[in-house]
Amino acid sequence: MGTEGEKENIELEDGIRTNDIGSSSNSVVKVPSGKPAKMQDQNESEKSRKRDDSKYTVPFYKLFVFADSTDIILMILGTVGAVANGLALPLMTVLFGNLIESFGGASDIHDVVHRVSKVALEFVYLAIGSGVVSFFQVACWMATGERQAARIRNLYLKTILRQEIGFFDKETNTGEVVERMSGDTVLIQDAMGEKVGKFIQLTSTFIGGFAVAFVRGWLLSLVMLATLPPLVVAGGVMSTVVSKMASRGQAAYGKAAAVVEQTIGSIRTVASFTGERHAVNKYAESLKSAYSSSVQEGLAAGLGLGTVMLFFFCGYSLGIWYGAKLILDKGYTGADVINVIFAVVTGSFSLGQASPCMTAFAAGQAAAYKMFQTINRKPEIDAYDTRGKKPNDIQGDIEFRDVYFSYPTRPDEQIFHGFSLFIENGMTVALVGESGSGKSTVVSLIERFYDPQAGEVLIDGINIKEYQLRWLRGKIGLVSQEPVLFASSIRDNIAYGQDDATTEEIRAAAELANAAKFIDKMPQGIDTMVGEHGTQLSGGQKQRIAIARAILKNPRILLLDEATSALDAESEHIVQEALDRVMTNRTTVVVAHRLSTVRNADTIAVIHRGSIVEKGSHSELLKDPDGAYCQLIRLQEMNKEPDNTTGPDHDKSDIGDSGRRSSKKLSFTRSVSRGSSKGQSSGHSFQMALGMPIGIDIQASTTEQRNNLETEVPPQEQKEVPLRRLAYLNKPELPVFLLGSIAAIVNGVILPIFAILLSNVINAFYEPPHTLKKDSKFWSLLFLVFGLLSLLALPARSYFFAIAGSKLIRRIRLMTFEKVINMEIEWFDKAENSSGTIGARLSADAAAVRSLVGDALALIVQNTATMVSGLLIAFLANWQLSLIILALIPLIGLNGYIQVKFIKGFSADAKMMYEEASQVANDAVGSIRTVASFSAEEKVIKLYKEKCEGPLRTGMKQGIISGMGFGISFFLLFCVYATSFYVGAQLVEDGKTTFGKVFRVFFALSFAAIGISQSSSIAPDSTKAQSATASVFSILDRKSKIDPSDDSGMTLERLKGNIEFRHVSFRYPTRPDVQIFQDLCLAIHAGKTVALVGESGCGKSTAISLLQRFYDPDSGQILLDGIEIQRFQLRWLRQQMGLVSQEPSLFNETIRANIAYGKEGQATEAEIIASAELANAHKFISSLQKGYDTLVGERGIQLSGGQKQRVAIARAIVKDPKILLLDEATSALDAESERVVQDALDRVMVNRTTIVIAHRLSTIKGADVIAVVKNGMIIEKGKHETLINIKDGAYASLVALHSRASS
Repeated sequence: MGTEGEKENIELEDGIRTNDIGSSSNSVVKVPSGKPAKMQDQNESEKSRKRDDSKYTVPFYKLFVFADSTDIILMILGTVGAVANGLALPLMTVLFGNLIESFGGASDIHDVVHRVSKVALEFVYLAIGSGVVSFFQVACWMATGERQAARIRNLYLKTILRQEIGFFDKETNTGEVVERMSGDTVLIQDAMGEKVGKFIQLTSTFIGGFAVAFVRGWLLSLVMLATLPPLVVAGGVMSTVVSKMASRGQAAYGKAAAVVEQTIGSIRTVASFTGERHAVNKYAESLKSAYSSSVQEGLAAGLGLGTVMLFFFCGYSLGIWYGAKLILDKGYTGADVINVIFAVVTGSFSLGQASPCMTAFAAGQAAAYKMFQTINRKPEIDAYDTRGKKPNDIQGDIEFRDVYFSYPTRPDEQIFHGFSLFIENGMTVALVGESGSGKSTVVSLIERFYDPQAGEVLIDGINIKEYQLRWLRGKIGLVSQEPVLFASSIRDNIAYGQDDATTEEIRAAAELANAAKFIDKMPQGIDTMVGEHGTQLSGGQKQRIAIARAILKNPRILLLDEATSALDAESEHIVQEALDRVMTNRTTVVVAHRLSTVRNADTIAVIHRGSIVEKGSHSELLKDPDGAYCQLIRLQEMNKEPDNTTGPDHDKSDIGDSGRRSSKKLSFTRSVSRGSSKGQSSGHSFQMALGMPIGIDIQASTTEQRNNLETEVPPQEQKEVPLRRLAYLNKPELPVFLLGSIAAIVNGVILPIFAILLSNVINAFYEPPHTLKKDSKFWSLLFLVFGLLSLLALPARSYFFAIAGSKLIRRIRLMTFEKVINMEIEWFDKAENSSGTIGARLSADAAAVRSLVGDALALIVQNTATMVSGLLIAFLANWQLSLIILALIPLIGLNGYIQVKFIKGFSADAKMMYEEASQVANDAVGSIRTVASFSAEEKVIKLYKEKCEGPLRTGMKQGIISGMGFGISFFLLFCVYATSFYVGAQLVEDGKTTFGKVFRVFFALSFAAIGISQSSSIAPDSTKAQSATASVFSILDRKSKIDPSDDSGMTLERLKGNIEFRHVSFRYPTRPDVQIFQDLCLAIHAGKTVALVGESGCGKSTAISLLQRFYDPDSGQILLDGIEIQRFQLRWLRQQMGLVSQEPSLFNETIRANIAYGKEGQATEAEIIASAELANAHKFISSLQKGYDTLVGERGIQLSGGQKQRVAIARAIVKDPKILLLDEATSALDAESERVVQDALDRVMVNRTTIVIAHRLSTIKGADVIAVVKNGMIIEKGKHETLINIKDGAYASLVALHSRASS
């Protein structure tokens, strides 16, 4: 029996080796969002948080809180299967002992066959039993893991959506939620799925192994036990060190992921300010620490394994030496000794193999901690709370009584102190005041997004805290400044207002909001997709859909937060009419900068610094010429413009219309790729302990495949990439590879030589006493020597390959990022290139490629060495037997292969499906205010559940298939043993070979088989890596059509700034059916200001995008100083232009860094302050607590619209551009800031060629030329005075619309 055992353990040993290396290499993969995946070792970074890190994990049994009765039955079945399966190996060691006894102890050679065939039959029985139970083990655990993870996902989304808005401001952001749902649930599933089965199996092997050992020979077993503690300690220390390193790498990579997200999310800003190099350097910086930690991780893993191997060989050495003594003194037989050694080794190895399971459990418990903490969090303001009053209807009296409030993120900046306001039902109250004065805060408090710190908000004289929140929100319609649409159809977006709305009602609401006309023009009408964040629509169109959505609810109270700000005069006029119709006999609160929208209000309240300084109707307030209202009006009059447009329509991260890209596909943005979290499951090769180790890793490869469902981007364009190219990328590390390969070869040869030692030992045990004594000493010493050898070779191998792999990963990430960031803007318009997908590609693909180069390559070299030497030894010992055994081995290989194929079939669609599901979550969390105000939480959850159904079923199917494969491979494994020994016995009987040689052949081949099976265990890995490489190279090989990194092209010493558009035609590549420009001609003289006006969607902003070469025109030319802009060096061209766009995208850094960005971060302090002063931003920046070091938050969310805009203007001014492009630059400002910013702009515009785009005519009157754009051509141009006098001219009618709107 011994023989098998040792093989088995060896193989185990190799199993451990792969697992660990696997897990180390792969833990790098988990990275993308650097969430604390293994929290306990993150305490460095997390210690600063309030809780102590001991509480960071959930007790293990708690993971199963959400199991239902079916799950419990499945778990019981799976456990029974796992226990039985675990006992198979110890039983096998017993059979093995009997086998040796029948060979060695046979009285005469003819007796051998009879005795051996009896044992062979027992092997067959074992094969059948273990095949069946292993099926149950895998299938049941995989199915229940899949089911429970789905349940946790749903619960998590549900609780996230019911949290109060303050929670989103403080605790979390969209990326994190999506990452938790896609990443952390995978970790949790990993911890509660088949890993549990594997762990139970290994535990039962451990207990069974020792039970067998003590029964067969207790004394030897006790002595052998001495080798256990060091083994366990070495394994334990190694896994903690490795996981520490991994989490360090993760944290480092989290920074890099943030850089990617931000850069690609605001790619237009990056391009416009030539910030590409800046971003690449930042990215490179963040990759450095990830590199060093992954190298250390490799070294640590190697050292740990080396130590484990050393102890393992020592154990053998001790067992052989002491066993020989016992044979001489205590009457043990050779078979007993071997059986005990094998049983002990089997048992202890199974403990070692449990370590990946432990890591998975720890990671799952840590991931669950954060998730369960959220699931159990009681929201301070709970939308699901059914308690609370629900009167039949409300009158709509709103009162603020002595309210004190500050935002949870900035508790030290009081917004309201002692704010009081009464709004009578059916009245319209307008709130006016400068930007940042707290107007929108009033709206948030009425919606109960926040609760005031003191004082109360009453509706109908009852504190709103007493109403049931869902009911209350159902009575309130909100139209906000930046309407948030969801990535679905227009119909769905409007129906958010009311679940069971009929198409008629939806159409009616659209009619009322004046949206019906443009909806009908859309290609799919009401079923047109709006794109992520509604990027397919213009500001005005989005706003009208948002209004329709509010109207559909038929609310008692209507809150309009700058509702018409983003519209041009024409749409505004109509929307305003629609609103007036809707506002009748509803209590309406209007927040506006624009006084025209406010005049007809019953009461106007002027808010200044969080308190009301004046209130009354328009005419009353005008009576006090020194009042705040009059001052506001005067400010606006000074702008000669009654009607003052405001408001970025939304944070779409791209500039103006050019952002209206329609990708018909849903944008799968941020589908944080599931690969991101594949962490643990890497190559835990599933070898059975004793056995022809080809227990091909079915299991491991399946889970891995499932988790990594590749981050593939549509495959149609990817060609196979020869590995040659990859190797070429890694060329600089050639010497490192050579050193690593030498170490790997040494490692590989150790195993087959081990086979020789073992068969000699078995022989020696049946020799006469004096030879036995001498030989046993010699062999036991040899074992020690081998132990030391592997202590050196293993760390060397894993360290060298880790260096090579990590360098490659760093190189690929950098190259890809550099390439991506220099792509033309059109490329980013495609849904599959959103910031989330790119981020996922950078993290997951690079890691997959690395697993190919680092770990896989090391294994291939090592296994080749094992195979060659194994075959050699076997054939030298006895070629007939070797051939027969060789013929049987492929049976097992075939089974493993079939299974991998099977799984390949399912994995891809499940990934896409989960991706769609996380898109749903992403949308909802990103627009949580909208979801909350429309009480659409249930709706989102229902949608999410539907999207998860498919992947869930797929996962179950996969479990059954994996289980079958797993069972069959066990069955074949034991059958092969039975056959080979039976044949060996026949040969011995015929005198063709000796008993020692049979074992030598058997061991040598088994070890060779281990080698082969491990190479095949990385096969799924290599397919993954191939698709990853293909995806990486598809980016690297793509030529950017408009490449900022390309330094060819001319530059001018002095640019005058003459611009000419000659017969330009253009349509957006994502919407080829919409012609934006047809034959547009326009000349702009140096130093002059040209204003483009026209209705929303006519292509005004497109002109700016073309000028900056975000796109190239389809025909015609754009000339700068008479030279075609294509001929200039692109970076230089963009440096000559300063862009201030309607929705400035700021980076999540300090205000100082954001301004300095204009000069690629090279601006001096003096320049920064000077440009901030010019942009009239210095005052508000200095008044902030941290001044220029204030962080602006994700997308600049911590600043008010006007403040963001001024920072953006400062950023444009810092680069001192020759050409200034203002795309609705002042639209988001209130009258006061607008005047000052407009002043600043006027100062800046001097001697610069300026292109102004505005809805608002005040900003335009002073322009040298005004050009009216309609249907993609310029239909009128000239000065304000000239154009206004053309009877029925386009400009004159726009002006007329305005004055009508304003009166």
